[in-house]
Amino acid sequence: MLDAIIIFSFILAASGIGFYSIELLPNGALDQVTNLEALRLVVAVFAAIIGGAIGLSFQTTYRRLESQVKEMPLEVILTRAIGLVIGLLLANLMLAPLFLLPIPADFVFIKPLVAVVGSIILSVTGMNLADTHGRGLLRFINPNTVESMVVEGTLKPANTKVLDTSCIIDGRIEALLETGFLEGQILVPQFVLQELQQVADASKDQKRVRGRRGLEILNRIKEDYPDRILINTVDYEDIPTVDAKLVRFAQEISGTLLTNDYNLSKVASVQKVPVLNVNDLVNAVRPSYLPGDNLDLKILKEGKEPSQGIGYLDDGTMVVVEEGSSYVGGELRVVVTSALQTTAGRMIFAKPQASALA
Repeated sequence: MLDAIIIFSFILAASGIGFYSIELLPNGALDQVTNLEALRLVVAVFAAIIGGAIGLSFQTTYRRLESQVKEMPLEVILTRAIGLVIGLLLANLMLAPLFLLPIPADFVFIKPLVAVVGSIILSVTGMNLADTHGRGLLRFINPNTVESMVVEGTLKPANTKVLDTSCIIDGRIEALLETGFLEGQILVPQFVLQELQQVADASKDQKRVRGRRGLEILNRIKEDYPDRILINTVDYEDIPTVDAKLVRFAQEISGTLLTNDYNLSKVASVQKVPVLNVNDLVNAVRPSYLPGDNLDLKILKEGKEPSQGIGYLDDGTMVVVEEGSSYVGGELRVVVTSALQTTAGRMIFAKPQASALA
């Protein structure tokens, strides 16, 4: 309905301007017109067509602006509004002496021109400063923001975790919450949610499945732990990558970054941001096997060497068994000879127990 009103208003205004613009023609030209009313109607119709095109363009721009404002966080809208008001107030205070200056009549247009340009410049400057330095005002605007809770002490930064996209898709965050080993508030920034949605909308099937799985996991843990899982509307338009935004956000709230991304963990550590890497936790809680320990293992396949057999523990640790290739498909009791920890995980080397060989 609003779209029709906008377009119709432009058509009506343009047709009216076209209808009465005939009066602006020179008197000599009007005297040569035989049918003035017909000419008015023709000009009005052409003006209405042009007005309709302008109205359609205005309506499209208005809808685009409306959608951007709807997606904009409330805190950003309020801080920009405050910046705009302060900029306009400064413009009025600074430009008021201009109207007291004596200006010749031929240059009287200078006063309103300078007033308009100055007001626009200062209002835009006020909004830009509000975007850059307006976070400190948020505790006065909305006491439920992360910044406000940190200032008031209701949110303890040491216990606050910032959740990464890869950690959501991985899925082990759900098990950690169920076991109770993960404490404190867990924040999911809006830009992480947007990245997760982009993955879910990807053209590749495998990537799309992982993204949708991540959204399902996030919805489940948010329903199960509504007081602990919070979606935060913070965003940084001047930072291009999600990883850099995560590090900045964790720095600002003095929080801990929760991820399983090796590279992100290293970058955050360099910038003195505490990191909880789920992969490090998994490696830490895996049972340790010392040389001489016995294992019951199923040999699944042959190894790189002709005599080797490969099996896996319940936690996914690969076990390389010397002289185990002849036992592929069967179970075997083996003795641990050594263990190797690599960046890809842990690897155990073993050999068949003497009694098994007999």
